[in-house]
Amino acid sequence: MKRFWKEVAVVAEGDGWGIALDGRPVRTPQRAPLAVASAALAEAIAAEWRDLGETLDPAAMPMTGLTNAAIDLAAPDLAAFAAPVAAYAESDLFCYRDARDAALQAQQAAAWNPLLVWAEARYNIEFALTQGVLPVDQPEATIATLQDAVFAQEAWRITALTPLVTIGGSLVAGLALLESAFDANALWEAVSLDDLYQERRWGADSEAQKARAANKRDWDNAARFLTLL
Repeated sequence: MKRFWKEVAVVAEGDGWGIALDGRPVRTPQRAPLAVASAALAEAIAAEWRDLGETLDPAAMPMTGLTNAAIDLAAPDLAAFAAPVAAYAESDLFCYRDARDAALQAQQAAAWNPLLVWAEARYNIEFALTQGVLPVDQPEATIATLQDAVFAQEAWRITALTPLVTIGGSLVAGLALLESAFDANALWEAVSLDDLYQERRWGADSEAQKARAANKRDWDNAARFLTLL
């Protein structure tokens, strides 16, 4: 789509805020009004529309994209949207430790144990740890409690949680960021630990670095979206 607008404005929309392009309201891909409760988020979305070049580039509009997802995908059926995220309660990254490399094991313990300790205290649960990649069964109460914590979130926070969990492979990390228990950059380092360790040991792979950089952008955008809600 070619850029057709000159002026972008934040406008009152119900109890919240919408975006107008030359006075015409922006709508989601499903034609719902693009309206948010937060003035800060509305300003961030408006800035994306102002800063676009001559063509519409969804990759340059992460706050708009996450807002569209919250309105069009999460809100209509929150349970179905949240279910894939809740499933990570059964296989959190932090419960799987290296089976052979003592140095990596030590780094995993140093970075991941504090996060598991936080989650155990916050939710009154326990985790089962394993070495290697074979699945380990988590206690039923742990799975149920963590999944309840996901389903208790409203659509906007679930929308932010989804990329955090799917990128990092850890529901614990996503919930820790959702609750502002740990810094977003520290959590990124934790979920990226294995890849970074292997890169330091065996050397960098350009394609892997590009993929990780893209994931980092998506991670940072989801974290920013949370702060703007």
